[in-house]
Amino acid sequence: MRVYIRPPRPADERPYSEAVVRSTDHLSPWNPVEPDGFPDLLRRQGPALRTFMIFNEEDDGLVGRVNVANIVRARFRNGALGYDSYVPYAGTGRMSEGLRLVVDRCFRSGPDGLGLHRLEINVQPENERSLAMAKRLGFRHEGFSPRMLFINNAWRDHERFALTVEEWPGI
Repeated sequence: MRVYIRPPRPADERPYSEAVVRSTDHLSPWNPVEPDGFPDLLRRQGPALRTFMIFNEEDDGLVGRVNVANIVRARFRNGALGYDSYVPYAGTGRMSEGLRLVVDRCFRSGPDGLGLHRLEINVQPENERSLAMAKRLGFRHEGFSPRMLFINNAWRDHERFALTVEEWPGI
């Protein structure tokens, strides 16, 4: 692996902001661009939201961010993955490597894992790179959700993908 993951820390605020600003053109068609949103992201960490930062091993540069949101326990044990990759690492395969580490952490039990059984990814149909990412990671297509999320001042359709721990080959 050329990357490593870890939870966000307060010291990540400046590198995060710089990465988001640098990646505005890359992110803006699919997600709100919020370079000042890091303090809020840190505050929201808890049982229903866990964030993992992906860093490049060689230079400790910020490759991307993965949110595991809407975590539900009990009989469901499900979470929804949302992710952003940052320039200059976008398109280098590092985000795929980092997402593999995150999925593995989500399915792992014990103190280091989240112990989830199922993960979802929801992608806007025009976002070809994210669609390819979901498929590359082995997520199966489950359906289409019209007007699922309000993004960039409009309700956006999404393709739904899912993966269970039994389907995950691990890393």
